Amino acid sequence: MSSAKRTGTRAPGAHAADGHDLIRVHGARENNLKDVSVEIPKRRLTVFTGVSGSGKSSLVFNTIAAESQRLINETYSAFVQGFMPTLARPEVDVLDGLTTAIIVDQQRMGADPRSTVGTATDVNAMLRILFSRLGEPHIGPPSAYSFNTASVRASGAITVERGNKKAVKATFRRTGGMCTNCEGRGTVSDIDLTQLYDDTKSLAEGAFTIPGWKSDSQWTVQVYAQSGFVDPDKPIREYTERQLRDFLYGDPVKVKVNGVNLTYEGLIPKIQKSFLSKDKEAMQPHIRAFVERAVTFTTCPECDGTRLSEGARSSRIRKTSIADACAMEIRDLAQWVRELDEPSVAPLLTALRDTLDSFVEIGLGYLSLDRPAGTLSGGEAQRVKMIRHLGSSLTDTTYVFDEPTVGLHPHDIQRMNDLLLRLRDKGNTVLVVEHKPEAIAIADHVVDLGPGAGTEGGAVCFEGTVEELRAADTVTGRHLDDRASLKETVREATGALEIRGARTHNLQDVDVDVPLGVLCVVTGVAGSGKSSLVHGSLPAGADVVSVDQSPIKGSRRSNPATYTGLLEPIRKAFAKANGVKPALFSANSEGACPTCNGAGVVYTDLAMMAGVATPCEDCEGKRFQPAVLEYRFGGRDISEVLAMSVARAEEFFGAGEARLPAAHRILGRLADVGLGYLTLGQPLTTLSGGERQRLKLATHMGDKGGVYVLDEPTSGLHLADVEQLLGLLDRLVDAGKSVVVVEHHQAVMAHADWIIDLGPGAGHDGGRVVFEGTPADLVAGRSTLTGQHLSAYVGA
Repeated sequence: MSSAKRTGTRAPGAHAADGHDLIRVHGARENNLKDVSVEIPKRRLTVFTGVSGSGKSSLVFNTIAAESQRLINETYSAFVQGFMPTLARPEVDVLDGLTTAIIVDQQRMGADPRSTVGTATDVNAMLRILFSRLGEPHIGPPSAYSFNTASVRASGAITVERGNKKAVKATFRRTGGMCTNCEGRGTVSDIDLTQLYDDTKSLAEGAFTIPGWKSDSQWTVQVYAQSGFVDPDKPIREYTERQLRDFLYGDPVKVKVNGVNLTYEGLIPKIQKSFLSKDKEAMQPHIRAFVERAVTFTTCPECDGTRLSEGARSSRIRKTSIADACAMEIRDLAQWVRELDEPSVAPLLTALRDTLDSFVEIGLGYLSLDRPAGTLSGGEAQRVKMIRHLGSSLTDTTYVFDEPTVGLHPHDIQRMNDLLLRLRDKGNTVLVVEHKPEAIAIADHVVDLGPGAGTEGGAVCFEGTVEELRAADTVTGRHLDDRASLKETVREATGALEIRGARTHNLQDVDVDVPLGVLCVVTGVAGSGKSSLVHGSLPAGADVVSVDQSPIKGSRRSNPATYTGLLEPIRKAFAKANGVKPALFSANSEGACPTCNGAGVVYTDLAMMAGVATPCEDCEGKRFQPAVLEYRFGGRDISEVLAMSVARAEEFFGAGEARLPAAHRILGRLADVGLGYLTLGQPLTTLSGGERQRLKLATHMGDKGGVYVLDEPTSGLHLADVEQLLGLLDRLVDAGKSVVVVEHHQAVMAHADWIIDLGPGAGHDGGRVVFEGTPADLVAGRSTLTGQHLSAYVGA
């Protein structure tokens, strides 16, 4: 009866809740967005296209996803919000119809040496519980199998503050699985002392060869010279055994240097703290070169690289230790877990099987759990993050992906498309930032931003279906059906880099000649061994300049001018023209506005609420002291130069009284890689992924090397930009360089002079050269997966 009553009283027509089928964005102004308004259908797959730097990420990640996360955070109490990252409200007038956003981006997973695929995905945690329950002999709780947990023992008296206080004798013991020799890192570092100092000299004569350590004025050097532990006028090779031990390994102690209390500690721990504890990619080039020269990492002899203690390695399930399990390819491990039948741990085995099967389903079955997380490519890292969402029962959520096809062979793109469609078909909204035509083709709705990049972008050029986009007069629409053709003639090699017996990772005793003087492309499915061959097997001393996909490190104080070294000649030119110090023309040094410390904005911390950044009233956001802006070079002050675009600055420093060849060379390289629209002072944190990769490429183009090795340079590049990249690669080869490119993009393959194809599969199914020759031969033979896809691409 009650059911009939309710039906009878329901108002005719659609339910009010069914009217919220759109995500509405009005007046978005994040980064370069120009008052963008767009309506995105829910429970559909929407692809955002446009040239690199057109504002796709600003709209999808910095506006829609960021506001969704901020609103979710606001549902927690102020106490809880105090422990969470604070998010500012995006610059937008109206955001309506948002759902919970799950972001699956391309941010590299932490490069911490203790982070592995297993720890990052919680699979290691499940395996540790499994071994602590079933492992024989039983060695302890799950922590006994963790290479991040050290064994601890303690005993003594403790005071229990309860009623009559009294001391109680207590002992404490925790069993950890960490190898004591390498402290769970799997490798041990060995420092080459000859790279730290010249032992024929004394400290007073400048024995140190460490970058930045000068004997006359550097405080660090003075601490050693005036410590009293060593004689500053005696050559280091003449030190007694005690003096050498104090010099190299002395414990930290307070010493007085020129009337100032400072800390003295041995040279080796000092180097470890100063250099080895930092991320190499964040170092300046000359410091990084020093570290690579002075420090060698070798596999730990005690644990054989497994990171685990002897006890953890001795405990086994069916003759397999946890170290063996983590070293297996995940598809083999999934089969091993499937064969375990123990009712006592049935729920754990089910969860473990599901997670491992997800790895295989997403095309990562070739990885092993002990693979360091920092060595994953951007595409692999993104797919690892997808794993936890594949079996999720959540619906009506918004999944946000950043180029999910990056790093994928054309053969694997269809599998990724199927996963995206599966998420959509469960009733979720899927937003994808993408450049690949194969991924754009599956969209229900397309939003094209542009028309250009940077200040020339930030507007919606098109909204509609894929078919309507093909007919639209936008950059994406015009280039969507672009297909590079095979070259009629290819260059002849001038020599070869010989690789013999390569066995890095999954390579199976590979012998191959990498031709020199040509554009050589290395292809193969993800996990077939391309990077292992190119980055891990090229002969030492081959004069190689490597541009990989590791991210650019930099704060909002870093910009293209500081990152490329462009600011150095500019500061010196300003200083020389005005007879003052170069440091005045750095916003991070003496010339900084004292009110905002050279940031251009003043930050107000509002505890658990997002901090507020307001333009500095004293310098009006210019970052420099007013006195510094009085100095001019070529009629411009330093803030006006930093506000120029690369193209404008190239013109400015190319001729006339502002002619500056050193700056003009760097600007020319930036223009060559298609970054002419960037402003010199634009914070690196506002650059898109494609822009950062090209900025890195431009920086390395100045390196003196005969062989350039590029790792997927088309990542983050629009179809229209790929053409420009091919022109750049041609110019490098024509200038006498040899270019080796690891790439999946068929346009680059078609443009190559020589192709080395690895496979036939991934992991232990790969690691062999299945083809080497010209693109035309690869297409004609169609004998490999790459050949089949390339022939379909060029229409052969």
